[in-house]
Amino acid sequence: QVQLVESGGGLVQAGGSLRLSCAASGRTFSMLRVGWFRQAPGKEREFVATIYWNGGSTVYADSVKDRFTISRDNTKNTVYLQMNNLKPEDTAVYYCAAVLARETTFDYWGQGTQVTVSS
Repeated sequence: QVQLVESGGGLVQAGGSLRLSCAASGRTFSMLRVGWFRQAPGKEREFVATIYWNGGSTVYADSVKDRFTISRDNTKNTVYLQMNNLKPEDTAVYYCAAVLARETTFDYWGQGTQVTVSS
C-alpha cells in the first residue's frame, strides 16, 4: 500500500505560478511511477504528467507541455508539479497517483488539491 497526500493548491491569477507537492508514504520502495491528473467541474479526469521513480523520465500532456514541470525528490518521497503561466482552463482539482512495480495502472490516489486560476 502507498499513501499519497497532495498540497500546494490555491487561487492564482492567470499568468501566475504554483507548485504542487505529492508526499508518498508506505511501500514507496515499490513505486514505479507517479502521475498528476486533474478534473475540472463537469469534465472527465485527464492526465497531466508522469515521472518514473527510478531514472526520472517524464511524459506530459500536450496542454501543459512547456508550462508545467514534474520532478521528484527520492530522499523525501515527494513528487512536485511546478505550474507556470497558468491559464483559467487549468482550474481543476489536481490529484497525484502511483503505479507500483509489476502493476500497470494507477491504483493509489491522493485526496486532491484545488487549483483555481482567475482571469
